[in-house]
Amino acid sequence: MNKMIKVKIENEQKEYPANTLLKEVASEYQNTQKYDIVLALVDGQLVELHKKIREGSEIKFVTVGHPHGMFTYRMSVPLLMLKAFADVAGREFANKISMEFSVSYGEYCKYSGTEKVDEKLLSRVHNRMRELVQGNIRIVKHSVSTDEAIRMFKSQGMKDKEKMLKFRRVSKVNLYELDGYYDYYFSYLVPSTGYLKYFDLFPYEDGFILNMPMVDNPTELPEFRPRPKLVSVLMETERWGEMMEVDTVGALNERITKGDFNEIALVQEALQEKRIGDIATRISGMSNKRIVLIAGPSSSGKTTFSRRLSVQLKSIGLKPHLISVDDYFLNREMTPKDEFGEYNYEVLEALDLEQFNHDMNALQEGECVQIPSYNFILGKREYKGKYLQLKKDDILVVEGIHCLNDQLTHSIKKEDKFKIFINALTQLNIDEHNRISTSDGRLIRRMVRDSLTRGTDALGTIARWKSVRHGEENFIFPYQEDADVMFNSALVYELSILKQYAEPLLFNVPKESGEYVEAKRLLKFLDFFLGVSSEAVPQNSLLREFIGGSCF
Repeated sequence: MNKMIKVKIENEQKEYPANTLLKEVASEYQNTQKYDIVLALVDGQLVELHKKIREGSEIKFVTVGHPHGMFTYRMSVPLLMLKAFADVAGREFANKISMEFSVSYGEYCKYSGTEKVDEKLLSRVHNRMRELVQGNIRIVKHSVSTDEAIRMFKSQGMKDKEKMLKFRRVSKVNLYELDGYYDYYFSYLVPSTGYLKYFDLFPYEDGFILNMPMVDNPTELPEFRPRPKLVSVLMETERWGEMMEVDTVGALNERITKGDFNEIALVQEALQEKRIGDIATRISGMSNKRIVLIAGPSSSGKTTFSRRLSVQLKSIGLKPHLISVDDYFLNREMTPKDEFGEYNYEVLEALDLEQFNHDMNALQEGECVQIPSYNFILGKREYKGKYLQLKKDDILVVEGIHCLNDQLTHSIKKEDKFKIFINALTQLNIDEHNRISTSDGRLIRRMVRDSLTRGTDALGTIARWKSVRHGEENFIFPYQEDADVMFNSALVYELSILKQYAEPLLFNVPKESGEYVEAKRLLKFLDFFLGVSSEAVPQNSLLREFIGGSCF
């Protein structure tokens, strides 16, 4: 007779045979969930569903309606796609496909071979993916020695994975197998192909898009909206990474071990300075542009970028004046509240739009204007005798999250405005099939800065991040294609620097907290990077805004 063990599931005491899988238990509770269960939270830690239940453990289920569940879903679909490519076009063909970056919630993929990935081939691959889903084929997790995994990927010509594994400190790694096709993924995957119901493939630019659902609506594919300006910046960044031989984490680690870090940092900083200079030159050639508007998501480096742009503008004879839109916040008692009753500084209605427009227009008309400053401690706008009057070669440089939204500057003529969108769009991937999310890079930036300048611990930063991301999706990203120019503030080397600052903060997140799972995921992610001292980071670097020591 099978031994019975006791577990607690969703606050209910249950008994099961000792060899019961979490997947089997999840099937009992699936009808209590709105969306598919893809993971389990066992004693506060994420566990894949192919694992056995443990005596005395407390189990909660994670669906695709949760960020961690959707992350697992979006990491699993690429394995399904690559297996389908291998079945349709051959394994060697599949091994030349790489996941590059996100576009409109889809993943842009490219093929490095000579053949063309056209609509006809994608249709065949899509159909094969559907067949695999209907077959509900098991995804098997194998623990193999790191050396064995390196040999396997080397024999398949997958150099990015070979380089990445070379710097892993563990003796064993986990490989996932789908019907004879093996690959490495640093995250958890679903237990079988039957979970992967929603996806699409279609040509885009020189590659194709793998479209997948998002956490807000996990059973429908989001509408694909081309982002030509964003894609242009991302592709330029990818080309630079390939030119410098630092397009993956393994390649960066390899350059670091060869003593090339200082060269990488100097070239990357020089490239950013040149781009900022080019933007300043473009602005100077437009005599009617008297107001430069800079927008970007949290931790994109807007503050340092604004100051570096101002330096470049001064070098070509203009006199910039920095203005923060945040100084036009309404007094706290007039600020709108969110659904939780908290003051919402993310919405446009938190700003005194009429006063802002009055002041900006008055300045452009040559009037003398007293510029306010916002006291965040008291929650009120203050006037402390800061007067400004523009002369012939003066120009306004305005920074704020809503700067690309024309409602902010509704009374200012379109021809008077020059719009800049800044974001940290990392050019690195862990390997061909494991992308680095740009939001992860920004979260780590913000975590380090919050600890350094605001006294906020990692738990607090992680807890607020969902709200921050919600504000970005609603108030910032919809306007990015309206920019006159986009600037990528990501530095190819920055995560090797931030690692030293972020890891102690993440290790300090309590295991019993709701933020522990996310902290553990970020620690696992940072473990791929070799750490480097911050001494080589210039004082005017955008990275200094987050780690301290900025000359600004």
